[in-house]
Amino acid sequence: MKKLILNIFLAVTLCFSLAACDSCSKEADKAADTVEGAADAATEAADDAVDAVEEAADDAKDAAEDAVEEVKDAVEEAVDSTTAAVNDAVEGAKDAAGEAVDKAKDAAANELGKASDKLKKDNN
Repeated sequence: MKKLILNIFLAVTLCFSLAACDSCSKEADKAADTVEGAADAATEAADDAVDAVEEAADDAKDAAEDAVEEVKDAVEEAVDSTTAAVNDAVEGAKDAAGEAVDKAKDAAANELGKASDKLKKDNN
């Protein structure tokens, strides 16, 4: 693209240089230099824009990868916390059930003992 633009400007410059008038030739050279300078500046600006877009894309990619890692870590922590909480709840339920069974056994044994004592008294 740059070469095409430069070739066009060179062709225009050549046309102007063929003019018979020396002053026209000088003005054509100035115009060609100005146009060439503008073309160089436009090319440089386009290259800078491409570099900026590539850098922005890389930054966005890095930010997205960091965000994914943070979400992954948060999910893993949540799963670990939930697993620990469930395990603690299960252990607590087991302990509570064991205590309830022990209390029920003790209460039943106590009641059986009272009933046995009453039967012994009634039989005497």
